[in-house]
Amino acid sequence: MYKIYINGTPLFLANTEEAGGAPFVDDTKIVARYPGNSRLFLNYLDMLEKNTRFDSVTVYGEDAHQLFSDFASHFRIIEAAGGLVHNKEAEGEVLLIFKRDHWDLPKGKIDKGESREEAAVREVLEETGLSSVELGDYLGITYHTYRDRKNRRILKYTYWYRMKAERETLMPQAEEEIEYAEWRHLKAFLDTGPVVYGNIKDLLERELAI
Repeated sequence: MYKIYINGTPLFLANTEEAGGAPFVDDTKIVARYPGNSRLFLNYLDMLEKNTRFDSVTVYGEDAHQLFSDFASHFRIIEAAGGLVHNKEAEGEVLLIFKRDHWDLPKGKIDKGESREEAAVREVLEETGLSSVELGDYLGITYHTYRDRKNRRILKYTYWYRMKAERETLMPQAEEEIEYAEWRHLKAFLDTGPVVYGNIKDLLERELAI
């Protein structure tokens, strides 16, 4: 199953078994069978870009990978990488940044010739001012969409890695509109109901559950 955030709303692309039932629509959810015509996705994109009425939309078919391929065909693809950095000196603390009125994790576009791991480390150092990090496990991939300055639809793949770092003076990258970078206790942070992007919240909640 794929989970793609569109204007804050998750779109799930699933196989028939994962969808778990027949098509339906109510006040909060849509579940629809994929008819094989990728233009269906344009209808959902238009709807989700214009409002946040629904909690989720699920489109299902025999092959979720084919659904994702058809969905992605409507986008320019950008690959990025980032890190969930744990404080070596304080159990349960992670490094968060605040930009564009949301809490976030340090991440950025993968440059030509870079590996995903190299890009993740570079972006974390650049965006937070840390002098070094210890690269850990691969955590997975998240997807979200947006419009670029030319109004083109972008589908961003972000590859995430667990990292560790020592506490030191943080210097948020102002040119990336990062207002501040802070070490925060993960459980206490999530308990406050912070304004955080859906894909970032998913990642943090998975980490807390481990």
